[in-house]
Amino acid sequence: MEKQLVGYITTGYPDKDFTIDLALSLGENGVDSLELGIPFSDPVADGPVIEAANYVALENGFRFKDVLDVSRAVAPRVDTLWMGYFNPFYQFGMENVLREANDLGVTGLIVPDLPHEEAVLYADAFAKHRISNIAFVAPTDTDERIKTVVGSAQKFIYLVAYAGITGAGKSEDLGGVVASIRRHTQTPVYVGFGVNEQTAKAKAEGVDGVIVGSAFINVLLREDLSFSEKINHCCAIAKTIKTRINE
Repeated sequence: MEKQLVGYITTGYPDKDFTIDLALSLGENGVDSLELGIPFSDPVADGPVIEAANYVALENGFRFKDVLDVSRAVAPRVDTLWMGYFNPFYQFGMENVLREANDLGVTGLIVPDLPHEEAVLYADAFAKHRISNIAFVAPTDTDERIKTVVGSAQKFIYLVAYAGITGAGKSEDLGGVVASIRRHTQTPVYVGFGVNEQTAKAKAEGVDGVIVGSAFINVLLREDLSFSEKINHCCAIAKTIKTRINE
């Protein structure tokens, strides 16, 4: 089975229309699923690259309505998830978030600061609106912890490649944790954090897909490129990574 590529982009960076153009282009160039990142002032799991994009989007007036507008244009053509911290979802109301997501064809939520023990409180609401709540597994998790977290996992499991923040480029042997996950679920495992053109092939070893964010945002932050050049660069990265993870 072909390994999957999930791409992350920051919604509203630098504006809504560009986000739509970039998202649709990535979907035509190897990205199987798209995480629309919801800008937040304190993105604790993200490194300085994605944090910078978050800051600019907020400075440019991002509102939660923007991710709804982008999803309306993108979700019918590219499998779409929302990646955001719990506070913006909580402010909008989780029931409202999940209802809107379902109405727009969004298939999942990725909430890195919502631990499993708290996420279960919303399990019925996720099920009611047929939205997957993506489970996280870290290399530091015990087998017992993994069993608990992945027991009800849907769509895919987000395996954090190392303890730390996105884009740090560290490396850890994930063989043991992948084996533990496989013992307890058949849900696909995608690895994220530090995945780029150089690391993708190795990171994809033994898993079902990769999640790429900082490699795209690095391009978007470049001030020497036009909007169309940024899109072309990101699409080239996506095509290269999709090829390398399936070699």
